[in-house]
This record gives sequence, structure tokens and C-alpha cells, in this order.
Amino acid sequence: MYRDSTKVIRRRTRRIRHLAGLGLGVLLCVAALPATSTSTAKDVPDDSRESAYEVLVFSRTAGFRHDSIDEGIAAITRLGAANDFTVTATEDAGAFTAENLSRYEAVVFLSTTGDVLNAAQEAAFEGYVNAGGGYVGVHAAADTEYDWAWYNGLAGALFHSHPHIQRATVRVEDRAHDATAHLGGAWQRTDEWYNYRTNPRTTSHVLASLDEASYTGGTMDGDHPIAWCKEYEGGRAFYTGGGHTAESYSEEAFVRHLLGGIRWAAGATRADCRPETGYAPLFDGSDTDGWSQAGPGSFELANGTLTSRGGMGMLWYATEEFDSYSLKLDWMLEGDDNSGVFVGFPASDDPWSAVDNGYEIQIDATDAPDRTTGAVYGFQSADLVARDAALNPPGEWNTYEVRVEGERLRVYLNGTLINDFTNTDPARSLRQGHIGLQNHGDADTASFRDVRIRELTDAPAPGPASG
Repeated sequence: MYRDSTKVIRRRTRRIRHLAGLGLGVLLCVAALPATSTSTAKDVPDDSRESAYEVLVFSRTAGFRHDSIDEGIAAITRLGAANDFTVTATEDAGAFTAENLSRYEAVVFLSTTGDVLNAAQEAAFEGYVNAGGGYVGVHAAADTEYDWAWYNGLAGALFHSHPHIQRATVRVEDRAHDATAHLGGAWQRTDEWYNYRTNPRTTSHVLASLDEASYTGGTMDGDHPIAWCKEYEGGRAFYTGGGHTAESYSEEAFVRHLLGGIRWAAGATRADCRPETGYAPLFDGSDTDGWSQAGPGSFELANGTLTSRGGMGMLWYATEEFDSYSLKLDWMLEGDDNSGVFVGFPASDDPWSAVDNGYEIQIDATDAPDRTTGAVYGFQSADLVARDAALNPPGEWNTYEVRVEGERLRVYLNGTLINDFTNTDPARSLRQGHIGLQNHGDADTASFRDVRIRELTDAPAPGPASG
């Protein structure tokens, strides 16, 4: 039978225990990983201690076989040893039973090709994902199971063609996800760049795309996703088109990219993986044109990131007021710090005007329920159970969506609805106002990236992300 609720609870408990043991960071030893010999088809996990979670690497091929598979297995095995997860590698499709799959938090399809599972094995894998399992597709995982419609949806898009191996520019669209937060806005690398039969953007959250002007042979009309994630039928799916070459698996940035996809698929980190279209940048990392500093302190701009210095002040978007919108932004705290996002306040060079006339969506690792992360400060606590399940710890990036429609304000953390608040104060109104980022004080360091907005018409509000 498929995994029952006891198994799901065990998986969540292991994630909580894992995150609690991390403190303010996670060991991400990539550059310093020792060289090891190429993995055999089966790597026996070290059972001398309990790892935080287990990952199955599946590399069966029924078509073209990539000679980089052994290097990929070896790299993922080293990542597991450095980051507290156990790796089992196999090419035996018999591993796809409900009982066996229930051991794993994520299953990596490493350059699989062709029809690699029979009907019973497909059903077992569907049940695994439906029960909350994670999928990581690497490169030729998109060249797999063309006649299995469910897998097509899981992978997001399937292979169409490719030009010769060459250097290209990867445009990083999401710098909060664990798979891409370490990258700059443009990533130069060499690989075999797939063209896909369909564009996954409408059903997946695109993390990175190819600049088709930077290489030859792209056929996706200038919108060419190359890495994405999605919540899918109860589980999580991550795909990266990189990884054709053996050299990819000794490339620090790519291996870190792969680690982030595995960690997210396994539930060790959270991200907003809902499809995202129609947003306009308010801060895209290049400059702060249109923004104004109110009060003391400032924000330092480096590497596409705004980092608070001193205060208490606020950087506010002075160019325009908004009345019905979805505001998204990425944020990170260093430790037990304090900051917030202000909405619905009138123009003013006094940061206290936003406090007195608008609403603050709090960012604070610790405080009273109505003054901690996800709260409408001083008015309404977040759903703390949902918040805790969605929250990445200090030292990792999170994504807020602040959705304002009339006097209703909803807060989504990494795709999960954590607060639903309605203004009833006649002295305040969410129907018109500015947006601001708080720099709280000398002892507090908060960073922000990719502030973007989509003005709303009659579009229905999104529900919380599944999984």
C-alpha cells in the first residue's frame, strides 16, 4: 500500500529535527568536497548514524546513455555525506514499490531515458508523489516516459532537440530558491542546452532561463526556461536542464544548484513554487530608482541585494501608490533580527507615519505572536503552525506574497497562506498607499531581493501551495 499518514508525519518530524539542528545555517560543503572514485550502480548508505533524510538516485536508461551518469552519482553521494542525507543509487526499476519508495524523501531521475518503469512501478511512483514525495529531474529526465502523461506533468516539459555543447548565459529569475540563491543574475556555463516540446512557465515556477541570443540553436522564441519547480499532486518536483557533461559535476555552482533542488524536493527547505507571470519589478537588483529613504539608517546595495544598516528608518517606493495588488519580495535575516514590510501608508519622509497609518507585515525570528514573522504587526498573529512549516531559518531566503484587495490583506510565506486579515480601523485604509521596507536598527540586519508587483483586476486569489 502507499505511504500512510504515519509515514508522512515521520517525514515531517525528521525535517523539523533536521532544521532544529542546523542553528543559523546549513553545512554546504561543495568546493571542499574530497575527490572520490566513480560510483558503482549501488552505493550502500552508512547506517552508523541516522541521517536527516534519504534520497534515491535512479539512472536507468532505455535510450541514449550519458557518460556523465557515474560522475553525477558520485557528486550526489558526496553532497549527501556533507549535508546529512543518505544516498542510494540504483538502475533497478524494481526499487519502485510503495514500500521501498516510502523510505525516501526525494527520488532523483539522473539522465534517465526512454521507458524505464512498467505500469505497476509507475503506479507506485505516482502514489509516492501523491503522499508528499519529492522528484528531482536532471537533464535527460526530460527525455523519459513520453507516453506517461502523469510523468509529463511532473517533469514540467519534455525534450525536443538540442544544439551542440556550448557556452551560454543563464538568466536567474528566482534568487530566493535554494537551488539559485547562490547565483548572480547571470550565470555563464557550458552544457548541452535542451529545447523542450512545450514551455513550462504556465504550470511551473521558472527559476532560470536561457538567453537564446548568447548561443546558437535555441528554438523557444526567446522564452526558454531551463530550471523550474512546482508543487504537483501532493508532492514537489524540481527539474534542471543542466548536467549533460561530466564536467558539470565538478562545477561548484552547478553542484550547489543541484543540492538546492534536492533539498527543496526533500522538504528540507521551502520556496514559493507557484507559477508566476505578470509581475513588474520595483527593485530588480540594479538600482533603487523610484525609492526614497525615510528616517535614519540606510540600505546597502550589493550583488543585487538590499541590506539594512542602522535605523529606525524605511526605504519606501515613492513613485507610485497601489490599491489592489500582489506584492512579492524575497527576504533573509542573519539571526534574531527585526524588520518588516509596510503597505497602505501615505507619502511621508517620517517612517513613523507608516507605523501609525499603514500596516506592517513583520519579519522577526522571535517575538510575541502578533509581532513575529508573518504577523500584521500589533493587530493579528499569523497561523503559527502554518508559518513554522513554511519558514526557512535565519541565513536562508524566504519569499513573501502580500496580497491586498480592498481592505483584505493576505500574507503568503513561501507559497503558503499564513495570515488573512481585514482592516476595520476607520483611521487606516489598505485601498490606497505606498510600499516600504524597514531598516529597524543597528542591531538588526535584514536583506531583500527582487521586489515585484502585479496589479490586480478581477483575477481570483491563489490558494495556499499544496504539499
